[in-house]
Amino acid sequence: MSILSRKEFHDEQAAYDYVEARVWPHGATCPKCGERDRVSRMGGKSTRIGVYKCYQCRKPFTVKIGTIFEASHVPMNLWLQAIYLMCASKKGISSNQLHRTLGVTLKTAWFMSHRIREAMRDDTLGGFGAGGGVVEADETFIGKDPDKPKSKTARGWAHKMKVLSLVDRETGRAKSIVVDDLTKKTVVGILRENIAREATIHTDEAYHYRGIAADFAGHDFVRHSADEYVRGDVHTNTIEGFFSIFKRGMKGVYQHCGKKHLHRYMAEFDFRYSNRAALEISDNVRADKALMGVSGKRLKYQGPDSFASRA
Repeated sequence: MSILSRKEFHDEQAAYDYVEARVWPHGATCPKCGERDRVSRMGGKSTRIGVYKCYQCRKPFTVKIGTIFEASHVPMNLWLQAIYLMCASKKGISSNQLHRTLGVTLKTAWFMSHRIREAMRDDTLGGFGAGGGVVEADETFIGKDPDKPKSKTARGWAHKMKVLSLVDRETGRAKSIVVDDLTKKTVVGILRENIAREATIHTDEAYHYRGIAADFAGHDFVRHSADEYVRGDVHTNTIEGFFSIFKRGMKGVYQHCGKKHLHRYMAEFDFRYSNRAALEISDNVRADKALMGVSGKRLKYQGPDSFASRA
């Protein structure tokens, strides 16, 4: 039986029950006052699905409040389908494909996909290489940076958008940060913020990595300019593999991305890579992990907390 035949993908009440069980593991919780005991589900034919009432603050609420689902008129079962499809697609799924599959408008599909990327986003700092593991660090370039016009005298990648990524060999976790420049100050600051002091870092020979051994247990690098790609266990092949999936997805599926949205696309690829099948994480478990990240990440289309202000 196909995974997409599950009841919560087709019945809205079942979808609400599924989301509530994961967002509220200890039972329905009022988002305004935090009350759990004096809360009950509202009944009646005219009552919307999933509505509860708090008898402490006298306010009605649903599990959507304070999540990526808030103020959305899209049925919850379609949200679950969209989350599953984005989590199960190795190189992503376009808004056009979601629009055709879910039967929603293209604008709605685009907005849904960005909200789901917010749920995938992990803002946790540190932890890479904890316990003395190896962390690979590298940068990649994509698209065109609107703030940096192409110049005949600048380096070939100077006008492109820049991404610095880390991959922990032990845990398989990946994290990417969109940066405006690749100066030593910027790069070293990100490495210090995210990598444990007992870790060993493997990079290429780029100038901005020089001298970082003083901050960590060790630093080794390969010289790509001299056609050296592996020396013993020193290499950046793991992170190059991550970039390969990212580039194939961005060029083959999404095709274009503005700089103000790039950090969300990176969050999507980081999430799927950090929860991939090679780490024995199934599509179903991956989708549940994304669902666990929906709280506290409401994303508005317009206003002070909109796309532009969160970029």
